[in-house]
Amino acid sequence: MPRRGRSRKGARALPVAVVLACAAAAGWWVSRTVVDASQRPGGEYEILDRHPHDVGAYTQGLYFEDGFLYEGTGRNGQSRLRKVDIASGRILQEAALPFRYFGEGIAEMDSRIFQLTWTSGQGFVYDKGTFRQIGQFRYPGEGWGLTSDGEHLIMSDGTPWLRFLDPVTFAEVRRIEVRGPSGPVDQLNELEFVNGSVYANVWFSNSVLQIDPASGDVVREIDFTALERDARPVDREAVLNGIAYDAEGDRWFLTGKLWPTVYEIRIEAP
Repeated sequence: MPRRGRSRKGARALPVAVVLACAAAAGWWVSRTVVDASQRPGGEYEILDRHPHDVGAYTQGLYFEDGFLYEGTGRNGQSRLRKVDIASGRILQEAALPFRYFGEGIAEMDSRIFQLTWTSGQGFVYDKGTFRQIGQFRYPGEGWGLTSDGEHLIMSDGTPWLRFLDPVTFAEVRRIEVRGPSGPVDQLNELEFVNGSVYANVWFSNSVLQIDPASGDVVREIDFTALERDARPVDREAVLNGIAYDAEGDRWFLTGKLWPTVYEIRIEAP
């Protein structure tokens, strides 16, 4: 999603700044800036490798499956679903959304890929193998991030709420409010479900939050400012927004909108 003053997202930019400032004062928003573990032993994460990323990709969703990255991109006329070779960054497979749709988060369940759109209230379902569109679904409000816990789709919409959706009927099963000690945290963007927790980018920040999906409590925040400095993005929209996890290799892949690099990292236990 772009940062535009007249958009609903732009209108929410100030409140999240207030939330973050209050949280910092309260003492929970305190993760340190880190660099490669070789330079700072004991850091929260270690950079294992760097892989090329399409600098024109406005990344809105990312996940890892069977040795590949699947990426959803945004902006009208540029919104895509992609299968990407990690080592080369080469696009192996791609499906384009019609111009009127601004692509958002993606998730996979049962050989189906689901993709949100920003303000259209329209989601799409694809066959994972062919990328052929096999369905559509509707939802109220905006669509931001999307992931799956294996039973439900989990969706963010820019508010502090995460919605849990039935992957067949798309009915809302339940929702949780994401809260830190100082109150609700909004601007939750790209999502990933890992080892029983939801991980969320916070839009226009370098933070990834670990969230308890039962209570909505933020249990950890990791500061990836060092990755942004390494990527050196030049566009003001080029913010951190892409989390993928390889369970077998216990490795994470992080990137941002319009970033030239996908970072392969290992996150240390708290």
